[in-house]
Amino acid sequence: LKFIFGPVAVPALDLVDQHSVTQVRSPSGRTLYQVLGSSGKLYTCYSSCHFCTCPAFGFSVLQKSESLLCKHILAVYLSQAMGACQELAVSEEQLTNILLAEEEDEG
Repeated sequence: LKFIFGPVAVPALDLVDQHSVTQVRSPSGRTLYQVLGSSGKLYTCYSSCHFCTCPAFGFSVLQKSESLLCKHILAVYLSQAMGACQELAVSEEQLTNILLAEEEDEG
């Protein structure tokens, strides 16, 4: 993993070990992932479009193209593969509130 994903591999595995990845699912089947980062901040990840709300993703992946992904996205993929995601069922309204809270944080 470290050979392929570089320096994000070990921190991502640490997030998986700490059960920091939660799959959030609404009744309509919409799914997103929330990852509690090592800093204590909660980041939202979308595996369907390979996106994370963390600053490292925006800088290293989108702006600089230095990395394929951040540790949070890798932790999501590893947790999915290992069946290690926490699960949280929410209403459509709750999911909307999560998405709107992210938008406010970015703006």
